[in-house]
Amino acid sequence: MKRSLAVRDATTRNSLRQAFSGLGYEVIPFKKTQQSVLSCVPKDVRLTVTASPAKGQDATVDLAVALAGHGYTVAPHLSAQQVRDRAHLADVVARCREAGITDVFVVGGDPAEHPTQFRHAHDLLVALHEIDHGFTDIGIGGHPEGHPTASTEVLFQALEDKAPLATHITTQIVFDPAAILTWAREVKDRGIDLPVHVGVPGAVHRQKLLRVSGGIGIGESAKFLKKQQNLLWRFFVPGGYSPDKIIKGLAPHIGKPDNHIEGFHVFTFNDLGPTEAWRQRVLADLA
Repeated sequence: MKRSLAVRDATTRNSLRQAFSGLGYEVIPFKKTQQSVLSCVPKDVRLTVTASPAKGQDATVDLAVALAGHGYTVAPHLSAQQVRDRAHLADVVARCREAGITDVFVVGGDPAEHPTQFRHAHDLLVALHEIDHGFTDIGIGGHPEGHPTASTEVLFQALEDKAPLATHITTQIVFDPAAILTWAREVKDRGIDLPVHVGVPGAVHRQKLLRVSGGIGIGESAKFLKKQQNLLWRFFVPGGYSPDKIIKGLAPHIGKPDNHIEGFHVFTFNDLGPTEAWRQRVLADLA
């Protein structure tokens, strides 16, 4: 993790500085997550709290409210498969408002044991906009390498349907910068004019990433990682992986008129100490 992210081109360096100024970390609502955040993460790093089927929607909101109380800017994930009905949604919104939370991320989620009132993310977004939600930033997911249960065209149509109800897109983890860029250009060509935050894994050890991904449900990024174990062995051998690879591949394209890539969203898998050390190193490289 000690490699340099030195970038010689001044324009690219400036784009990366701007991207890292808004970098966010995604955390999983485990028992020790709050203490880990307080110990490792500065208050100026934006946080999102994933919605884990193993923990339920309320655990996500509980952690988001607690972290907001410590002064963090936090966006809880709202999952269509975990928000039971409109009454539950209204309760979640009220809790967020009381805690001063203004950001949220809306996902479809993995199918739950007990069906909810919402079939997918679009249903939940529509219901959210029918109440006085008070959110100023609403994120939705993007799938540059597709989805096992939906065609590319279906995914783009869903993105087009959700886009008017959202303020940005965050992608699932994809290791290939070329695939991400191709997808981002297609998003632009289809008239979806939302900023794109590219999802990258943080400075996570391979063994932990595989263990966490396999042990709980944390959405499509975990499914993708579980199915790509051969790829993981190539990327996560000691010294073989760094988030820098993806970031350096996309850096020259940030801010270009053919795409809406704006920055990066870090899936930490709760390896917050190493990930924060990596972020600080990158900031020093770009200074």
